[in-house]
Amino acid sequence: MSKRLSLRTIGLILTDILIIYGGMLFALFLRLGSGGTIAQLYENNGWLKISLATFICLLTLHLYDLYDYTVINNRHELLLRLIQALGSAWALLAVLFYFVPTLVIGRGVLIFSIIITLILLLALRSSIHFLTGHPEFGEKILIIGEGEIAIDTAEAVLARRDAGYRINGFITEDFEAVKARIPTARFLGSISDLESIVLNEKIDRLVISLRERRGSSFPADALLRISLAGRVSIEEGTSFYERITGRVHLDMLRPSWFIFSGRKRATPLKMFFRDVVSRFLASIGLVLCFPVALLTAILIKLDSKGEVFYRQERVGKNGDIFKVIKFRSMRSDAEADGNAVWAVSDDERTTRVGRVIRKIRVDEIPQFWNIIKGEMSFVGPRPERPQFVSQLSQKIQFYEHRHLFAPGLTGWAQINYPYGASVEDARQKLQFDLYYIKNQTLTLDLIIVFETIKIILFGKGAR
Repeated sequence: MSKRLSLRTIGLILTDILIIYGGMLFALFLRLGSGGTIAQLYENNGWLKISLATFICLLTLHLYDLYDYTVINNRHELLLRLIQALGSAWALLAVLFYFVPTLVIGRGVLIFSIIITLILLLALRSSIHFLTGHPEFGEKILIIGEGEIAIDTAEAVLARRDAGYRINGFITEDFEAVKARIPTARFLGSISDLESIVLNEKIDRLVISLRERRGSSFPADALLRISLAGRVSIEEGTSFYERITGRVHLDMLRPSWFIFSGRKRATPLKMFFRDVVSRFLASIGLVLCFPVALLTAILIKLDSKGEVFYRQERVGKNGDIFKVIKFRSMRSDAEADGNAVWAVSDDERTTRVGRVIRKIRVDEIPQFWNIIKGEMSFVGPRPERPQFVSQLSQKIQFYEHRHLFAPGLTGWAQINYPYGASVEDARQKLQFDLYYIKNQTLTLDLIIVFETIKIILFGKGAR
């Protein structure tokens, strides 16, 4: 599932702000009348109070995944999560009003506004559910390709109806394989009929997922004429798949992807600023988490024999080796034979305290020190052990490219893929790591941090 801040998501957030703000204003009017409403807004800092309440509502909507279109497309789940999100917002605001009475908007206004907001948010998302599921809405796309590449591209579109695309059909030499995975797929004809198919089917976008781009089988002339006509968008399959899923497809990648990826140059000033911010935030985190860290250290010591901290070699930026620091969550003899072993979910080697601190991510607190030392960053691909890196680099193409970026405390792969303990899991996570390396921005980093906070609060993806 892609968690990128798309234009559709930004539009949904802005509409939510209008609904929540408008709901509170209407609730004020119902409860206090026009005179009381004006008095609250202009004499009692009502605008500021409503803005604070709106922010808290948006935060709880995010925490309950209500900007995830897969949730929006499930009506029962949608209603349940809206009630949970607004109920949580009401509880947080009630506590806030109790301790800071001057922030109270007006007696009874909160209850009225929550009910109004629930109805309007449900209506908005139900409308989105209808529009994204309607066959007449969205760009009509034609996929040209064969095998896994074409199938995976199609499945990515079908999994993300919110993306605004509808698959009209395929031009492929292996349609039986496509039909086996996607029963509703349509075969539209051969590559020689491309121009007539585009015209008759009223195609809006061509997605080219062909392995071979040379020879008589590649419709270069037809694609050139279609492109110059200006009525149909033509997109390379790798870029399209990346944009839809938030990851790259390793089977589609060629070395040219890295060369012509369009990744912005990492200037020394930009990297220096990012490093300073990471170290500053890690220092604050270390201070704020000290009481929790102290309690954790005591519990580890009481629970089992061994050191409180666990130091383990990891591969950092440009392949440099460093020792990551964590609170020990496993028995001291977990790798007594000296052989590196994948950590798995519900690992039998974990201690009683270890199971808890791993679930709530407390075992990661000491890594703030790794960030302060400059060995890690706040956001980036998670550092892996040298033994596994050597193994995975031989089995997975482009694996070593994840070390182009400093490893992070959290990352794009961590919020999009569950904890992995196999070569295939590493391969899947690499697709997200490469996407992050190519598309790293401050906005993407902030999204990852917010999603990580949500994961910690709700215990998702614990290992």
